[in-house]
Amino acid sequence: MTLAPRSPAPRKPPARKKPRKRARRKPNPYLAWRKRLDRTRPGLIEFTLDELAGLYGQHTWARRWDPTSELVLTILTQNSADVNAEQAFIELRKAYPSDKPVEKHNAGPGWGGAGLPDGAPPDWAAVDIAPLEELVEVIRPGGLPNQKAKGIKAALASIREARGDYSLEFLGEMSALEARNWLTGINGVGVKTASVVLLFSFGLPLMPVDRHVERVAQRVGLLPKKATADQAHDYFLAMLEPDRMLEAHVNLIRHGRLVCHAQRPNHMICPLRDRCRFFEPKAP
Repeated sequence: MTLAPRSPAPRKPPARKKPRKRARRKPNPYLAWRKRLDRTRPGLIEFTLDELAGLYGQHTWARRWDPTSELVLTILTQNSADVNAEQAFIELRKAYPSDKPVEKHNAGPGWGGAGLPDGAPPDWAAVDIAPLEELVEVIRPGGLPNQKAKGIKAALASIREARGDYSLEFLGEMSALEARNWLTGINGVGVKTASVVLLFSFGLPLMPVDRHVERVAQRVGLLPKKATADQAHDYFLAMLEPDRMLEAHVNLIRHGRLVCHAQRPNHMICPLRDRCRFFEPKAP
């Protein structure tokens, strides 16, 4: 007897794969803080900027110095008075003169020094190859000469190795954050230094945060209490319109220097006191 072939067993349909859950993007803490301020203390940012502009004026951007000079000057100002940094820069010019065109220097708003006399930038190649001990003596009037001489030489060497010369003019063709990232890739150049160079050399919308800016902003309540100095730069980028960053930087510095001192701030002449949580912890 012939056996009929068995029909094949029905195939089970393939198990459906469960769709993978997309990883949630972490919320941007800087934008979240901006939204919180708008919700809990509406109008605080505009109030602060407008009151300070009424006291110190509004400012338009104008280049102060070429970006390499701006970088070196900013290094020289670290933990030193601006007038001392200027004197150290003048000594750099004398010790390492260049044949570059004379620049007309304007201290501009936000600079606390007396202003540099007109002159050509130093010969950066000569500064780069100068013996460290020699450079230390040249910039001694600026204070902390050992630390700053090392920082200047490291910065110039990094620029030369990356670009083949000492010019930073190419940064003006980048976006603000790309340029900031490039500069902070130089060992010893932090977010504040990079932001100063890019704001004042190119007018890029960045907000340098020094101790005066940080103190005033913390007291008023513009920044979270636990924000670090580096984080403060990005909190401000989320809070400020690009065309108000120069004004905010300059006026917050002036207010910190003239009114909102670290010790014994002068509350009676402060236009921010009605909304300042250092003066009134429950201020709106």
